[in-house]
Order: sequence, then structure tokens, then C-alpha cells
Amino acid sequence: MTKPLLRVWMKCLCLACFSAGTLVAAPPRALPPGEVPADRRLQPLKDLDGYFPFQPPATREAWERRAELVRRRILVSQGLWPLPTRTPLNAVIHGRLERDEYTVEKVFFESAPGFFVTGNLYRPKRVTGRVPGVLFAHGHWQDARLALSGEDEVRREIATGQERFEQGGRSRFQSLCVQLARMGCVVWQWDMLGNSDAQQLSAALVHGFAKQRPEMATPENWGLFSPQAELHLQSAMGLQTWNSIRSLDFLLSLPEVDPERVAMTGASGGGTQTMILAAIDERLKLSFPAVMVSTAMQGGCTCENACLLRVDTGNVEFAALFAPKPQGLTTADDWTREMATKGFPELKQLYTLLGAPDHVMLHRGECFPHNYNAVSRSAFYGWLNRHFRLGFKEPIIERDYEPLSREALSVWDAQHPPPPGGPDFERRLLRLWYEDARRQILSAAATAAGRRQILVPAVEILVGRTLAEASEVRFAATRTNASGAPWRIVSGLLLNQTHDEQPVVTLLTPTNRTGRVALWLTRAGKAGLFDADGEPLPPVQQLLRAGWTVCGADLFLQGEFLTNGVPVTETRRVKNSREAAAYTFGYNHSLFAQRVHDVLSVCAWLLQGAPGGRLSAVALDAETGPILAAARAVAGGALREVVIDTEGFRFAEVQAIHSPAFLPGGAKYLDVPGLLLAAPGGNLLLADRADRPEDWALLERAFAETPGASLERLDAASTERPARAAAWLLARPHVKLGIEREVHVRLLQVRNKRLELGPDRA
Repeated sequence: MTKPLLRVWMKCLCLACFSAGTLVAAPPRALPPGEVPADRRLQPLKDLDGYFPFQPPATREAWERRAELVRRRILVSQGLWPLPTRTPLNAVIHGRLERDEYTVEKVFFESAPGFFVTGNLYRPKRVTGRVPGVLFAHGHWQDARLALSGEDEVRREIATGQERFEQGGRSRFQSLCVQLARMGCVVWQWDMLGNSDAQQLSAALVHGFAKQRPEMATPENWGLFSPQAELHLQSAMGLQTWNSIRSLDFLLSLPEVDPERVAMTGASGGGTQTMILAAIDERLKLSFPAVMVSTAMQGGCTCENACLLRVDTGNVEFAALFAPKPQGLTTADDWTREMATKGFPELKQLYTLLGAPDHVMLHRGECFPHNYNAVSRSAFYGWLNRHFRLGFKEPIIERDYEPLSREALSVWDAQHPPPPGGPDFERRLLRLWYEDARRQILSAAATAAGRRQILVPAVEILVGRTLAEASEVRFAATRTNASGAPWRIVSGLLLNQTHDEQPVVTLLTPTNRTGRVALWLTRAGKAGLFDADGEPLPPVQQLLRAGWTVCGADLFLQGEFLTNGVPVTETRRVKNSREAAAYTFGYNHSLFAQRVHDVLSVCAWLLQGAPGGRLSAVALDAETGPILAAARAVAGGALREVVIDTEGFRFAEVQAIHSPAFLPGGAKYLDVPGLLLAAPGGNLLLADRADRPEDWALLERAFAETPGASLERLDAASTERPARAAAWLLARPHVKLGIEREVHVRLLQVRNKRLELGPDRA
């Protein structure tokens, strides 16, 4: 027989054996060799150019729950959970310039010690009582606040209707500020990072980052976009969002500004800043993000993307978080061109649900290019006029003015020299951010209330799902293995119908089952429960003979997800050539989080047959130990007896953004000990680092203060830990909570690579 014919014959024999359900000397499979689950996560990754529809909930109560979750996602993703300490602004206002009806001043202040925000303050000359305040965030125009357009460019814009004046049309940024000041508003316009006077972090870094910088990826004193920065949720976008918050602090510190009439507007990247601040800061009373909100492209710059930010959400939903307060939007001949039919009707539906249908407006401008032109600015003036009751006749049309030069607007001069910047400053700034967050998180972790308020909500965002959200899970058995032993082995797919995911499981059920169930995770997946002869390992057999049901699982990209059997060493990335983690992990769950999701799916299924909603679980390696710790943190107490060996793993030591162990934010909330602190209930047998006694002390205190909880060290040698884990589980008291349900499974045929699904449980 030739080699090709021999290979065909062997494959047919394997398939025949698989269909017949007979055992070969190997761990059991659920699918034929070469076939993988029909799991949605195997499809191409989502990126910033995907489709991001918004579907408003049917009730106000449902929206309030969803809004809290999305708002928390924004804050966590921006590195603002908890908010950094508000240090003194130390604002310097100088260089007052007098104009006909308004003044212009130069301002700089510290959003964090040594980190300066720069801009111009426009004020009306005649102020009676308190007046409206407006924040104006510019977008990605070079030297936006300081630049003046040339004569030819202005004339072209006048000819197409974008601008009105040859003089005032030279700066659309000054034009908006001048008109608002003439209308009686105080206006603060500040610089994006790397723009105009804000040069401590360069534009090439903040807006043009393309390649990882090995010299900035260090265990301490790291830089932006490094694995360490992403593991602590430190990003350029987060810094800009913090500058927006501190800009609002500054504006409200001015005695003439009415806190009940504070608005924000901006176009393009400034529209991104506007929708984000409006979503998270209740002090804003009116929002007007221009040419940015859409169901299409979500923002292409590194300063508009952050890990975790748009996973299962998008810009239209971010804008929806401002409802029912007044909000206006504009479109242009760009990615917003379809907003009138995709996105805005749903926004209107939400505003109607909340009783304010007239508080949202879309000004259409598809005839214009991507900018904040005179026509769309006029729409903003009218919106502001109506909702802040300014009393002007509409439409409000700008009047010409003499724009100021770069020298007249720049905040730095001989008396006010620019502060130091560059790589050393970047490292110091991120270190300051890290130390402030760590102090707050350690303080929160010391109390049950702090853990509930800070740790648990943060971990839920990092993981991206809770056990309650695992939702509908069905078991589709594909193979039952005959055995002479007193247990049955059934393999199949878990069909998470809510999320269209299909982890693969093997269930070992003894004939003398007691109702106790243990999920046993290994880095080899479910195959790790068996020896080379296909027999359950001795610790697993120990549980089976004591009447325990044991479940093994291939989590995403483990075991039967791999056609070649080679473990994943690098995760997938989107087709963006720039090496910023946010382009992938701002839109997609990390592999680590996806594997936690699978653990939750398995738990949701096992709980259908577990008495009293009580499960046990074991994970004894550096790959699955942290995964089980994360699942336990969001399982709502369902995992009551847990054995974990982390093998000393820490997220902070992950060196690559595409490592399978990479979890954005994983190091920020006290790393792996933080995952365990988030749920200090039940019984935990733990092997962890001996060189971090402070971590153990935190855990001991939290467990000691939690009724019914216990924490024990897993002191056995690594080779003895599986047996020690089984013995520890067997020693746990079994509380009988009613008639136990039997898991019924049946063998399903595989036809045309599609499963015929039958009932999985009684």
C-alpha cells in the first residue's frame, strides 16, 4: 500500500472509531480530528472600522442598568477607576488682551503635579450675574489653537459655504470662541497633547505611535503604549480624558461661571473628547460632539482608543449616556454620513423613552467635508441659545473679527517658560499615576465596602462578563466512551447560545455519584485529566471513586480548538499596522478574558445539576490558575471550594501585548491577589508566591473578616499538589440540599459538520 493510500485508510479508520464511540489509548475527543467548534470567536476580529449599532433597551430601568455598566467601562478603560487624586490646579492666567466685546487670556494649570494643560480663556466684557461656560476641545488639526489658514484656503472655503469672512475665517477655532464670548459665555479652549503649547508629550508619540519601544517597556518607570502601561490602563486617551475633567474643574472655579449652564463641544478628535466627558461627568449640562458620533469608524487616532473601551459598545451608545440632557450632533461627508438613518433614530428612541424627545438634535452637513464649519457652528449657537435661555434671535450668525497671531495666543514666554517634557517626563508622569492609583486601591482592598465599590466593579470590566451574564448554555454530547471502570465519560460541546461560543468539555460521571461536582482545569485542556493511556489521572480517579463528578474543558484556543495541537504563543491582532494594543483590545476581549468566559459557561452548565448552586474547581498551573481566580471573582459565590496554584504568575511580568496571558488592566487592581480579594468568600486552598508576604496578609485579613470563608496554604511540592487538591476537596463537608438532579446526555450524530441538538438535562 502506498503512503498516500495508507494515510487515507488510517483517517477513515479513525473516523469510523470516532463514530462508533470506541476508545483508543488517548484522551477522549468531542469532534473528529481536524474539526473545530463553530465558535463565533474564530471569526475575524473587530476593529475601529467595524459596525457599531446601538439598540436602546425597552424600559428605563433596563437602560439605567446598561448605562451604569457602559459608563463604568469608560472610566476603567481610561485608567480613571478610581479617579486620580485631584491635586491643586495652580492655574496661571496672564497676558490679558482687550477686544471690542470680549477679552482673551493665556492660561496654564497642572492637571497632575508637573503635567500642564495649556489654552486660552475667552470672557465677555460685560458680565451680569453668572454666565454660561463652554469647554471647546479641538480635534486633529495641526497647531489648532495657534494656526491661521492662508488666504487661498479661506477663499475656497468661502466659495463652498464653509466660512463667511476672509479675515475671521482664518481660524475656525478662534471664530467659535469669539462668537460665544460675544453671546455672553466664558469659553475655555485647551490643547490636545502634542498640539500647540502642550509639548511635554510629543504629537509623534500621542497621535502617531506606530512601533513598540523596548527601552520604555521596563518593570518600573515604563512609557506609554508599553505592555506595562496597558496592564495598568495608562493611555494617551486616558491622559486627555483626565485633562478634560480638570478643564471642567478649572472652568467651574471661575466665579462668574454658572454651574447649571456648562456645555462642551468639539469636532473630530474634539468630538471624541466631548462625548467621553459628557458620558462620565454629570456636571456637564449640554453636549455637542461634531462630526464624530456614528455607527461606522470610531476614531482612528491612538489618542481616541484605549484597551477595553469599545468592547461590545461604541460611540453612539457613549453619546446615549448623556440622555436626557440636551445633546446636538453634526454630520459631514465622512464616516458620519449615514448617521441620520443609522444611529440617530435609536438615539431619538432613547430620548423619547426618557421623556425628552426634543433634547436631541442632528444637524446634517453631508455636503461639507470633515470639519467644524460656520454652518455647523451656527447650529451649535442656536442649540446653546435655546437650552441655556440666552435670548438671541435665531439663526445666530457670526460677525467678523480680527484673529490673533500665534505669538499673541501662546501661553509660554520669557516670564512663563515651557516645562520639561520628553521620555524622562513621560516615565515620571506614568509613575505618579501608578503610585496614586495603587495607594487608593490598597486602601479600598482593606475593607469589604472598598472591595465592593472599587475591586469588584473593576474586575467585572476587565473580565467583561459575570456568571449571571453567561446566560443560556446547553450541552451537546457527541461521544460517550465505554469503560470497564465505575464511571462514564461523555464528551461534547457547550453551546452558549447568548454569546455564540462553544467550549469543549468532557464529563466523568461515577455510578455512585453523590452530587458533588468539580471542574478541573489544566493548561492542556480536558486532555490534562488523563494519562498517556487515556485513563483518568489518579487524583481524578480518587474523586470519581468517592462519588464526585469531574469536568474537564478545552477553553478557547485550547485542545480541540487547535487543529495542529500546538499551544498558542501569540494572540491575534487586527489588521492595523500600528502596534498599539488598543487597536485590538479596545474592540475585542483578550484571550485571557475569553477563557474566563468559557469557565463561566461551564460553571453555568454544571450549576444546572449541582445541588444548591455549589461547585468546586481546581487549577494548578500558571495558565489556568489566574483564569480560575478571575472566574471566581465574578461567579457570585457559586465556586465554593477552589484550589488554585498560580505558580507565582503576575500580570505585571507579562512582556508582550499579544501574550496569551495579557489582560489589559490585569496588574492595576493588585494583580492576581486582587482577583482573589475581589471574592474573599467560600473555601480557598492557594499556592502563590512566597516572596510577597504582604499579598498573603491582605488575603488572610479579607478571608478572616468574611463569614463562612477559609483560606489555606497549598504547601505540598508541585508534583504532589494534584493529590493534595483532591484530598482537600474530599475533606470538605457535604451539605445535602435536596434531591440531586441527574445529568442526562445522549450521543448525537455529526452530519455535514453540523450538530443535531437534543435535550441535555432532565
